[in-house]
Amino acid sequence: MEIQCVVHGTVQNVAYRAYVQDSATELGVCGWVKNESDGTVSVCAQGERDILKDFIEYLHEGSLKAKVTGVSVDWGTVGNVYEDFAVLYV
Repeated sequence: MEIQCVVHGTVQNVAYRAYVQDSATELGVCGWVKNESDGTVSVCAQGERDILKDFIEYLHEGSLKAKVTGVSVDWGTVGNVYEDFAVLYV
């Protein structure tokens, strides 16, 4: 399974991407996370459905300084297969 997520709130410049990467690594999820110009954070994650559900809970929680106000999640099938979880810098 694959999820595409957009995280809203205070999620940039608060170590949120590093938190997401650490959470993904802990759960064995592959994909990527990146900041968007509108202040949101985009996440693409691949894994088993139950593990991705746990991962979404991590996204809602956020890093210590983050204040997550919402997470939109679109479930789909895997497009590009990722081997690990990366922070993308654009």
